[in-house]
Order: sequence, then C-alpha cells, then structure tokens
Amino acid sequence: MAINPVNNQEVPVYLSAFVLANYGTGAVMAVPSHDQRDFEFAEKYHIPMIQVIEGRDTTKCAFEKQDYLNKGCKLINSEEFSGLTVEEAKEKITDKLINMGCGKKKVNYHIREWIFARQRYWGEPIPIIHLEDRRDIVLDDKDLPLTLPEMADYKSKNGQAPLENATEWKNVEVDGVKGVRETSTMPGSAGSSWYFLRYIDPHNDQKLADPKLIEHWMPVDLYVGGPEHAVGHLLYSRMWNNFLYDKGLVSVKEPFKKLVHQGMILGSNGIKMGKRFPKYVVNPDDVEKEYGADTLRMYEMFMGPLEADKPWNDEGVRGIKKFLDRVWRLYHEDLREFKDNPNLDKVYNKTVKKVTEDYESLNFNTAIAQMMIFVNAVYKEKTWNLEYAQNFIKLLNPITPHITEEIWQTVFNKANTIAYESWPSYDESKIVDETYEMVVQINGKIRGKVEVPVFLMKRK
Repeated sequence: MAINPVNNQEVPVYLSAFVLANYGTGAVMAVPSHDQRDFEFAEKYHIPMIQVIEGRDTTKCAFEKQDYLNKGCKLINSEEFSGLTVEEAKEKITDKLINMGCGKKKVNYHIREWIFARQRYWGEPIPIIHLEDRRDIVLDDKDLPLTLPEMADYKSKNGQAPLENATEWKNVEVDGVKGVRETSTMPGSAGSSWYFLRYIDPHNDQKLADPKLIEHWMPVDLYVGGPEHAVGHLLYSRMWNNFLYDKGLVSVKEPFKKLVHQGMILGSNGIKMGKRFPKYVVNPDDVEKEYGADTLRMYEMFMGPLEADKPWNDEGVRGIKKFLDRVWRLYHEDLREFKDNPNLDKVYNKTVKKVTEDYESLNFNTAIAQMMIFVNAVYKEKTWNLEYAQNFIKLLNPITPHITEEIWQTVFNKANTIAYESWPSYDESKIVDETYEMVVQINGKIRGKVEVPVFLMKRK
C-alpha cells in the first residue's frame, strides 16, 4: 500500500506491464472512474472506484460519456477541492503537493523515435541494398528515384513485406557482390512531410521545387488538420521544413502560417468512434445513400464549431435534409416566379455579409444558421427577386455543391458551372438598423421595452 499525501488515505500498489516503465517515473496514479483503461484494470482486480468528477449520469463511470473532458466539469468527493473545475483543481492540487514537499511541476515530452518503415507495398521504397558481405549501401543519386515494381499481388504473405515476393526486383548485384534491396517502404508521413512543397512545382526533375516558386507560395496560408495525425504528419512536416530551411532549400522556416485543428465526430454517446465501440460508428456511405452527399456535408458543418468534438445525432441529419428539401421547393414549386421585394433587402444583405465573414473565419455552423434565417424570411414574404435567388445559391454552394449546381443549371439555364461565378457583395447601407430596442428598468426591475430611432441614440 502507499499513502496518498493529499488525504493521507491508503492506495493499493500493483506491479504490471499495464504501465510503460520507460516513460516518466514508471509509476502512475490510476483513476478508474474516469479513464477507460484504468476502469478495466480496476474491474479485473476489484479495486474500489470513486467518482471524483461530476457527470450527467452518476450511476455509470463518467468516462462512458466522456463528461470529464468537458470544460467546466467540477470535482466531487474530493474534500477541499470539491466544487473546483478540473483545470482549477489540477493547479490547486499541484500547488499543495509542492508546498508539502511531496512533488514538483515537470513537463514531459511524448515525442519518440520515428519508425521509418512499414511492411506494405504502397510507399516510397527505401534506397538501401543489403550485401552478402554484410555491408549496407545507399543507392547513388544517378540511380534515383527508385521506383516500385509492378506486381500481380500487392498483399503480404506469411507475415513478410509484399516486396519480398518481387524476387527479380529485390535481388541485385553490386560490383560482383550479391545483395537484396530493402523491402520495407517508407511510412505515409514521409511523403506528407514535404508534399506541400512538391505541389508548388510537381514536374521539376532537377530540384525539389523552383526557389522562386517556393518564395512566392510559401508558407501555406491555412492548414486544417485533425489531432489524430498531429505527430505523424504536422510535427514531422515542421521538422523537415526546418531542416530544408537550414540547408537553404526553402525560404521560410515554418511551413504553415495558420493551423486549425478540426474536432472529431464522436458517436451518439459522445465517445470517439472506433473499433472499441463499433456499435456507435457511423458509416458516411450509409448516410450518403439515405440522405445524399449534400445533407451529410451540411450536417457536419452545422454540428458546431469546427474545432470542437461533436456527437453524432440522427435527428440532426434529418433536420438538415428537411431544410434542403425546403430550398429545393423554393426554386421548383413554392416560389418559382421572381419579383422585386424590398422587404428582403435588409435580411439579404445581412446574410451575404455574415456568410462571407463566417466562411473566411471557418465558422460554417453560424453561416448555415444565417442562411436558414434568410430562407424563412423568403417564405414569409412569398416573393423574392431574381438577383437574391441566384446569389443565395452561390452562398450555399460551398456547403452543398450538388443541389446548388443543379439548380443553377436547370432553374436559371446556366451553361457554365457555378464554381466560376463571382461572389455576391452586400450593401452596407441596407444593413443598418433604423430603430433600437431600449429596455426600461425601475428599481432593478424591467418595466417595459421601447423602440427608439437609432439617430436619437447617437445624440449627445
């Protein structure tokens, strides 16, 4: 047993391969009520579990809903730390341990050696030959690039790399010494560590890329990537670019000007989709077959902020399908005729402004919400003009390219794709509110609301 210095209670100690001995101190404090692996370990060895972070359902372990990951969740059953948020408690508990002389703050880096080979066919072949005299040699530049051989079967056999079966390709002779090519290939993150540079000048067979083109295009203005490949791609690409910069081959040290991490789509129970919980996995192909690709795209954009992890909801998908059906009817059944309607000037210009700004800031969910407001306003008015009808399709096109392209070509008889049309502009003067709602309070209580002309509010 060990003593928990925070509350002086005994804690059982277990020796197990469950913990990585070569990381940190080789010992961890388990939290079975809030970590899936700790929970499974505690269940097997009948270790008591105490829920210390609040959740929606206290009859189950909080990790089942990942409540403990939500910002603002507070501690329970934690003595003087109860009521604090998780982030607040981390600081307070650490401070207490430091003051007691039982611990100190330390930053641990998780980066590890990169396994630069894999047992697959697809991937850059590693230009090394293993000779019979036990020498390993690297191919000369004149023998590069080394290309993969064509094979009848690209699958591995008997646990060996697929290239082991390419006997004619792998068996070579160098200066009279027999040898075998390396049959592992480079991992996918090898090519992805510099592909953004090659895109600039893909047909150049003399250089990585033309230095003038690199200087013009680099760094990448915006990179959107998920947390799942933060190390395997994003971290390594920075390392490669830094190396190339030090060698004078690229003109910028950092490859990406702005990086945005998109959140994950979680299962309906709030848990990451994966092999561990197959019943919560949503196959996008099934959604596309039932509701269409545009519905799938728009729902994912409407679920919430791009950076947030968001749980899947079938009702939400059906709601988006109903909205797109409504848009379709708007052009084919309900309001097929177009007439000028100044009553829509304000909401239309507001919509163009907000959608444009939200697209640029990657706030797709709020852009869609504004387009829904506009559609509701059009139905309420029962008429709208041709310019607004055409420009609304342009606003919607980046989210739902299929339905909007079809409307563009069939309803408006356009021969060219909507992709090359100019983006709508808005009139700032038609967005200004003419009145302001003023709340009247007496002794702290709201007594009424008054619509006041804006020009009066601006008077000193």
